[in-house]
Amino acid sequence: MLVGRLENIVSDRRLIEQCALRLDILYFLCYEVDEDLPWHSTISRTRHLYPAAVFEHLFDQVFAQCVRTGLVAGDTQVVDSAPVKAAASLDSLREKPAIGAPVFRVAGQPLPQGSAPVVRAAPAHQLRREATRRAKQQAAPGGLGARHPKAQLLSNKTHYSPTDPEARISVKPGKARALNYLCSVAVDTASGLISHIQADFADRRDSLHLPDLVPRLHTRLATNELTLRDFVADTGYSNGFNYAFLEQRGITPWIPVFGAYKPAPEGFTYEAEVDAFRCPAGKLLPFRNYATSKDGTWAKNYRAAYQDCQQCPLKMSCTPAAPQQRFVRSAFDAAYRRAWHRQHSRTEERMRRVRQRTVEPVLGSLLHHYGLRRVSTKGQAAAHKTMLLSAIAYNLKKLLKHQPKQVASRAIALSPMQKRSYNRLFSAWLTDPNLLLFNLPAKRIFSRSSATATVVLKMSYGGQIGFLPLCGKFVHVR
Repeated sequence: MLVGRLENIVSDRRLIEQCALRLDILYFLCYEVDEDLPWHSTISRTRHLYPAAVFEHLFDQVFAQCVRTGLVAGDTQVVDSAPVKAAASLDSLREKPAIGAPVFRVAGQPLPQGSAPVVRAAPAHQLRREATRRAKQQAAPGGLGARHPKAQLLSNKTHYSPTDPEARISVKPGKARALNYLCSVAVDTASGLISHIQADFADRRDSLHLPDLVPRLHTRLATNELTLRDFVADTGYSNGFNYAFLEQRGITPWIPVFGAYKPAPEGFTYEAEVDAFRCPAGKLLPFRNYATSKDGTWAKNYRAAYQDCQQCPLKMSCTPAAPQQRFVRSAFDAAYRRAWHRQHSRTEERMRRVRQRTVEPVLGSLLHHYGLRRVSTKGQAAAHKTMLLSAIAYNLKKLLKHQPKQVASRAIALSPMQKRSYNRLFSAWLTDPNLLLFNLPAKRIFSRSSATATVVLKMSYGGQIGFLPLCGKFVHVR
């Protein structure tokens, strides 16, 4: 299975054929040249029988080796996601049956005919919203499905795939609609190593997967004695709960807020001391109560006094239809406001460039070079195993290509007479830090290195002696 990810082979049949032709792979798998390889079904059955904990343990072991070699810093993690095609087609979609009455049966007896378990449809308010959206698209001139008789407006609220019920319909700008899984990846900024990967449902927003991703990532880093301080992601992860969730764990979220957010309505100012908005006329709109929507999101209601709005000369320009001005803000508006101020800082611009050059190349490599262009398994658990194998292969290649810098050096002791002369030299350097060159006889020139903060002695035979100012006893020869 790991060889298939290293060789960018998705099909198990193709993997067996490739292994039979490669002597290096046979040697790696401890097979003789004339020895028969197992059937392709053995690979799929083995993948199905092994639990996901085995693959996660292997990923942790490879990640720990990368930490020991210095490839992981751990303080800054960049997160992003990409859709991965599932092993199901849009032609296999079927409409979800309506939610019926519960079926009762006598213990020890089979279910009556026609009472097989069904896939439940979405809640009623989501179905009404979906029906309204479909009607608008069909009524629009030239809209999707308006004229073509075979065109369908499909949604995860109304359709599912019997081939892979956990695959979800998703679409990305510039790409065709397909049944996908979502690959969520966390990458360390030190050397672009994958620190976490997981398979999620593709019909949910990226922001909804963050509360499940961060604790696992935080635990893996803490196991390797690393501390997570900065969390970088794109606007898809913007969510008031996510901001508060990360700040509560001591992590700074570098996630831009969505474009429509404003710290305060135009013409109004927010006063954090009293948790109220002040209007252009100088009146307060204090916090009144909390409210919840049908989807379960919390909001804060701010409302002005009835008498203040009725007697205000700016009422016709401020709120002409309503009797008084009121605002509905997120329950995490304070976290949103802090994120908005971070977004307009110079550090946020640097973090955006870090995200673009760190996680996006990793996702492109996984999709095109490590067998994640399509998931050949069915189910979210199997897709998670496949993504773990691809991440293991990616980290292994990073580990094998890593060559630590080894500086050949040795130390020599100086005689007391030489030591006194060098001490006088370096005491002059310490008292005058702007002094860069020292002229000595016998073609010896001392210079200060700004990169290593050492004083270098260039000798006539071409060697270099580096002296650490705090050492005082040894001179390192490189």
